[in-house]
Amino acid sequence: MISDDVALDLAFLALADPIRRRIIARLSKGPATVNELADPFEISKQAVSKHIQVLEQAQLVTRSRDAQRRPVHLNPARLEALTAWIDQYRLVREGQFRNLDAVLKSNAAAGGGQTSKES
Repeated sequence: MISDDVALDLAFLALADPIRRRIIARLSKGPATVNELADPFEISKQAVSKHIQVLEQAQLVTRSRDAQRRPVHLNPARLEALTAWIDQYRLVREGQFRNLDAVLKSNAAAGGGQTSKES
């Protein structure tokens, strides 16, 4: 079992590549085979397979066996974990901005909304 920090690192490293992000975007529409995932790219199927392996190591995708096919599936639970991690920091920042807005509004109200001009 890998730690949460290592899992986050692997996921963000995997998503740093534009091809892997496009693969994730495609898989958000449903499972696909390596051949189907390779179609829009001008790289070999082997290269796409390596990209999928990186996504598997990051636990962002899984593979299943369907007779002769081995479709690749998005792992929504892993993406949800990434979103939750990002949201915790977003919520902190939003709270800080709300506090700043309140301070600025109270300062504007106390000063009558006028700014001082220098001579």
